Amino acid sequence: MNILVITGSAHKKGTSSYLADSFIKGAEDSGHEVRRFDAAFKNVHPCIGCYSCQKKDQVCVFKDDMQEVNPELLKAEVVVFVSPIYYYDMNAQIKAVIDRFYANNSVLRGADKKAVLMVTYGDETEESAEGAIASYKGMVKYLKWENVGIVSAKGCYVLDDVINSEYPKLAYELGKSL
Repeated sequence: MNILVITGSAHKKGTSSYLADSFIKGAEDSGHEVRRFDAAFKNVHPCIGCYSCQKKDQVCVFKDDMQEVNPELLKAEVVVFVSPIYYYDMNAQIKAVIDRFYANNSVLRGADKKAVLMVTYGDETEESAEGAIASYKGMVKYLKWENVGIVSAKGCYVLDDVINSEYPKLAYELGKSL
C-alpha cells in the first residue's frame, strides 16, 4: 500500500514528528511503502484562490515544492496528516499544503483513499484538538475518503511527554494495522 505522511512540525525532534516516526515504523513493518513530506521544511506557497488551477490546464500558478508532493498525493492510498496544535487547529505549515489540494480537487474528491489524523498538544483537555479534528473530519467527508484513525495526543508539550505516553504505541499500531 502507498502511504503519504504529511507533517507540519517545524521541530525535527518534536512531539508530532515522533508520532509520525512511530506510525511510519509500524506501516513499514507491515510492508507498506511510505513517503514523508515535512511541510515546514519545504517551500509551499499558500493558495491565493486565483482559480488558475481550475482552468483548462489545471496547473497551479506557483512552482514550488507542491510539485514534489503532488505525484505522491495522487498515487497514495492512505494520506496521513500529522500536526502539532499551537492554537486550536492544525498548524499553518500543514494547512498550506492542504489548501493547495484544490489544484487536484477533481482527482482527489471521490478517490478511493483512506486518511489518518495525528495531533499533539500540551493542553490536558481534548477541547484544544476539537478544531483540528472537526476540520479533518469535514475534509475527509468532502473528499469522500475513509477515516481510518485519529491519534489525539494531549499533554504532550515536549518530546519527553510523548515518549513517556501511550501515543507512540497507538501511532505504531495504527500504521501497522493498515
